[in-house]
Amino acid sequence: MVQSSIEQKFTSLFGWFDRNGDGYLTRDDFQDIGKVFAAVAPQEGEKSALREAFMAWWDALGEAGAPDAQGRVEPARFITAMRSHVAADAKTVEHLVMPVIDALMRALDTDRSGTLTADEYVRMYDALGIDPATSGAAFQRLDRNGSGTITHDEFRTAVEEFYLSTDTEAPGNWLLGSPLPQG
Repeated sequence: MVQSSIEQKFTSLFGWFDRNGDGYLTRDDFQDIGKVFAAVAPQEGEKSALREAFMAWWDALGEAGAPDAQGRVEPARFITAMRSHVAADAKTVEHLVMPVIDALMRALDTDRSGTLTADEYVRMYDALGIDPATSGAAFQRLDRNGSGTITHDEFRTAVEEFYLSTDTEAPGNWLLGSPLPQG
């Protein structure tokens, strides 16, 4: 069965969140991804905001009924919950996903310029084990105006595209460091 572009994105996201690679998402996976993101934050307030934002995401999956009786979320249930509860519309993305992005932007913007340089952006992906060549290419796509930096608005637009757009050519599809697989 061929997945839609939204399903492809959520499948990629599932793989990214499945920190132990067991094929399920658990509360521990969300705690772990929160810790990974918090590790790139220089200040405790930013670290805490990132950890809390990922736990709110886990809570939203719980509210959507995604976890099974063992507290695990398998891929199909994750995709269903993402479509129906997490990325249902721009308002929900704003409430659940953008707190991660806003905290991440503050954490990665080490020079406090209000923008992300390629080095700042690649550092985030390096912490997640993504090859800098891949994340560097993603940075180029997300830098929509070619300024050599990603503004907060460009970053938020990329996130909205990733979660809401069905356009397979949208730059936001590179958010996780590489384009969507063609299927």
